[in-house]
Amino acid sequence: MSALPAKVLPQTASFRDSKPSRSEGYEPHSYSELLQAFEDLQSQYQRCAGALAAAAHDLRTPLAIVSGYIELLLSGKVGPLSEQQRTITEDIRSNTARLADLISNFLTFSALETGKLGMRFELGDLNASLSELCNLWLPRFQQKKIAFYFLLSDQITSLVFDQLRVQRVVTNLLENAFKYTPAGGTVWLASEPYLLDRRSSRKEVTDDRRRTFASTANGVRVVVADTGPGIAAEFHQEIFNDFFHMASSQDGPEGMGLGLAICRRLIHAHGGKIWVESERGAGSKFCFFLPLTPEDGD
Repeated sequence: MSALPAKVLPQTASFRDSKPSRSEGYEPHSYSELLQAFEDLQSQYQRCAGALAAAAHDLRTPLAIVSGYIELLLSGKVGPLSEQQRTITEDIRSNTARLADLISNFLTFSALETGKLGMRFELGDLNASLSELCNLWLPRFQQKKIAFYFLLSDQITSLVFDQLRVQRVVTNLLENAFKYTPAGGTVWLASEPYLLDRRSSRKEVTDDRRRTFASTANGVRVVVADTGPGIAAEFHQEIFNDFFHMASSQDGPEGMGLGLAICRRLIHAHGGKIWVESERGAGSKFCFFLPLTPEDGD
């Protein structure tokens, strides 16, 4: 399965073919101008996205060199650092890593927008993939004094998915949980068999029905939950939009507003679904559903 195509109105072909009749007050030159303007804007958007992606890609090499020198300094191989020098160097390392994440997010977003991000679906162990991430994240949570729990399900069998892309989604969700959960809080990562009823107008099946149909789960649900400030209901859809920023009292610089937008695109590329369950002051629970095979999705 290929990645999502560039941002093109799905009705483009029909729009071109369904020219309104003169009896409806249609003026030929207005229709042509509108169509041409649309195509020009689309072309300009693609050129800008490509140019910015190229610039971001070019930043990776000097950034990698800077990171290498920082690690060399911290290793002490070129001489000991004073306590103040080490503190400053570690701060530089932290901000360099953040810049690398921003560049990586933008490159992923650009590739998704232009349809150049290939997906690699293989039969794999989802729990093993999530466990790998837990081992990487546990020291960070411990350093901030946040309790971190991984609740895996031994009922999950092998799944057809793109391991790197799913890990990217979970990483983005854990990054948000780490950022917004205060010291002394708790973050959970969990996986479980899940029955998503796509025939229902509701987002998910009731707990009673899910227990009844537990043996017929059509996919897996992965959850990242936290005890942070929570998200008001009116933002539950908007937070997955491109470049969306929600007012926050958190200290530190904001990101590009692409993390959740990337998550949405990558999960949709699996034929899955992503959503949030939260309310202000009650923490957040981000969930995404992966079908047993990508072909089972929408």
